Amino acid sequence: MTLQELTEQTRNKVTHADSINATVKLVTDQGVVYIDATQSPATVSNDDKPADCELQITIDNLVKMSTGDLNPMMAVMMGKLKIKGDMGIAMKMGQIMG
Repeated sequence: MTLQELTEQTRNKVTHADSINATVKLVTDQGVVYIDATQSPATVSNDDKPADCELQITIDNLVKMSTGDLNPMMAVMMGKLKIKGDMGIAMKMGQIMG
């Protein structure tokens, strides 16, 4: 998956993710996906701006998490997923992106 495909997929999944009500940044090995869910509909871009929650993960591991091949908690414990900022927001993102 490319960064552009990830950005489009994320845009489709979070369009009406009003429950997040925060900004989230996915930092991948191919670039950044920035989600601003403080507004409805949420906006998704590749801007590298400060966010309430930052998730660092490779696109490969993100795909594995979305297909169920990688458990999010295991990813954190194994260092494949690093979370900076609000853990509650990260949990909400997991429900939306899953």
